[in-house]
Amino acid sequence: MKKRFLFLSVIILALYGCKKEEKTAAAALKMQEFVIQISNYCKANHPGFIIIPQNGVQLAFNNVSQENGIHQAYLDAVDGFGNEEIFYDGTYKPDNYRLDMLRELKQHKTILGSDLVKDDSKIQDDIDRYNNEGFLCFPRSKNNLYYLEMPHYIINENTNDVTQLSEAKNFLYLINPEKYDSKTALINALKATNYDVLLIDLFFNDEILTTADIAQLKTKANGGQRLVLSYMNIGSVENYRYYWKSNWKLHHPSWIKKRYPGYKDEYYVEFWNSEWQNIIYGNENSYTDKIINAGFDGVYLDNVETYYYLYHRG
Repeated sequence: MKKRFLFLSVIILALYGCKKEEKTAAAALKMQEFVIQISNYCKANHPGFIIIPQNGVQLAFNNVSQENGIHQAYLDAVDGFGNEEIFYDGTYKPDNYRLDMLRELKQHKTILGSDLVKDDSKIQDDIDRYNNEGFLCFPRSKNNLYYLEMPHYIINENTNDVTQLSEAKNFLYLINPEKYDSKTALINALKATNYDVLLIDLFFNDEILTTADIAQLKTKANGGQRLVLSYMNIGSVENYRYYWKSNWKLHHPSWIKKRYPGYKDEYYVEFWNSEWQNIIYGNENSYTDKIINAGFDGVYLDNVETYYYLYHRG
């Protein structure tokens, strides 16, 4: 009886694992479609609008596997690939699995990376590794896990006009403005830099940045033109955003599916749900339209890898 029970348990676990993989594969296809739809919506009336998904680089390939070849529609929809922790995840831990994919994709698109480098003496090593690969690099120190600090240096600083992503040699990733007392202080600090690309949030606290704010940021301190991109989370709902309703919580609405480990204010969502997608794009009140209307040059799509974590974490 005991052996039979163990045998049945193994069968059940195997079936559960297969079901989980099937759900993940289906969700991956839905995320590919979601990113493509966002891109099509943005570029239809704003040709040249930049789309960069962060992480989930597997989505650039058919059936999320490099051996199956590039997913051409997805590749055509994006202008670059953002990634976290390629060489350093606190310490030196190269992710060779993603590196192989990024090396293939860099032949077609710009690759951006932001590693967490807790030992300041290793930051130059991280920069060198990115430069050797031909990727753009933004190392974060141990105090900058949540993208709230501006480094005292700029990698490959230049006076060039940067009007498209492929021309960029560096970028600033600063989406948490808590170190600035006011929106004016934040804008002035950003204006004073020579970064080729500014990746910032649409909001300063609850105040949306205006077209006048963004226009000020499109020229580097040295006079060169640059790009200004907005962060937007498309894979998890954030309870401090303008769209959050007071009666929302985990599983209410039903598409708020799962807590996001390490981020108490976020929940993974069924991103294919029409209510969520209407929040993100497709209408004049959507998050995407707010970004476009503010004058940003593009959008940085975070948590595209939610398709995996819905079924494999926690």
